Amino acid sequence: MSDRPATDALSLALADRWRNLSALVVAVAAIAFAVAIDTRIAYYGAGLTVFAVWMAWFVLVAIDWLRVADF
Repeated sequence: MSDRPATDALSLALADRWRNLSALVVAVAAIAFAVAIDTRIAYYGAGLTVFAVWMAWFVLVAIDWLRVADF
């Protein structure tokens, strides 16, 4: 068992700037595309895209957190 507390592991898992920035860019691009098209279907697609990106980001952070925390 590691001496590192879970909060240190979480801050380390959240420190991946490339993952955070790429998720943000994809989400903002989807919203910008929906605003440019300005249809209900485009907003729905943007919402689905943002949700999928958030879920992928969340799962990757959780995996890194569990790997580093060493419960």
